[in-house]
Amino acid sequence: MTGPIPIAIVGVGKIARDQHLPAIAGNPAFALAATVGHHDGVAGVPHYPDIDTLCDAHPEVAAVALCTPPQQRHALARAALARGLHVLLEKPPGATVAEVADLIACAQRAGRTLFAAWHSRFAPAVEPARAWLAQRRVRSVAVVWKEDVRHWHPGQQWIWEAGGLGVFDPGINALSIATRILPAPFFLTGGTLSFPANREAPIAADLRFADADATPITAVFDWRQVGPQSWDITVETDDGRLEISRGGGALRIAGIDQPCPAEAEYPGLYARFAALIAANGACDVDVTPLVHVADAFLATRRVAVEAFA
Repeated sequence: MTGPIPIAIVGVGKIARDQHLPAIAGNPAFALAATVGHHDGVAGVPHYPDIDTLCDAHPEVAAVALCTPPQQRHALARAALARGLHVLLEKPPGATVAEVADLIACAQRAGRTLFAAWHSRFAPAVEPARAWLAQRRVRSVAVVWKEDVRHWHPGQQWIWEAGGLGVFDPGINALSIATRILPAPFFLTGGTLSFPANREAPIAADLRFADADATPITAVFDWRQVGPQSWDITVETDDGRLEISRGGGALRIAGIDQPCPAEAEYPGLYARFAALIAANGACDVDVTPLVHVADAFLATRRVAVEAFA
């Protein structure tokens, strides 16, 4: 393919407007050709109700970015792959692990790119932290991810429904970083999920993990935070403490602030997506963060907390 890749956004909600549209506009490898969804699109850009109508009207479109709630992504991604499109999946890549496995098989049969876009892995501190930890022995890990759901997800009722993940919608960002930077795989050993009495998804999680060497790893996710928000990972090693803060935006090692690249999460995603497409439709789908979330629903204690209004 010569020239920019014609791409469509499916689901023009908050994340699409805040992040995907600017990233596409800033990447010469892509050109926004259309949008798809049941709500408003983008001024001056053709908008269609479904992927088949999009493809019939614009056969030149080669890729889609799926920015819908996760409960809708499997059917949409299958439809896109069936029409020969490359597919970027916003996080989480699906509502279930089995759905994503099916999409991987579909993409491989179609010879098209499927990209699970863990945007937090492209935060500035992640790769420097990964490189430093690769040479150290990890003694313990503490993840604290606390934010105000009313501020970050106003009116988004789908996040409270089954498959919407609740507090794991941001918590999975922390898990995507942890699974990227830690030198050894880890697994869930226990914990607690707190469910509001009137919701189907948790508002908080207190989790315990370990690796094969029994290294203690804890993660606390909470959507009831007020005031300053907390997106922090602390790793104790045999060579000092590593601290990631601001959701991956800052890195400190042994008390010294470290230089990091400029903020570029979503530009990084689209650079990676373009590279995968150029590599004859290569795929990049790591389900490990979603597996940890699924394990949390399987192997933790559930407690009821006050209703969320």
